[in-house]
Amino acid sequence: MELKDNQSALILESDGDGNISVNVASDNHESLTGALCQVIANKLMTDEQFQGELMELLEVEGEE
Repeated sequence: MELKDNQSALILESDGDGNISVNVASDNHESLTGALCQVIANKLMTDEQFQGELMELLEVEGEE
């Protein structure tokens, strides 16, 4: 996937053990999109309450 100059992306990767890693792809991590992706990535990796909320949402989606 090729990003434009004003774009950034979160890349989520899972390993065989179900662990998730988060990476940010951006040509400019100082841009608004790059900085926002960094903040989201940090929250995904460090905020246990947020992680729990996401897992609950996945469980609800799986039940539908």
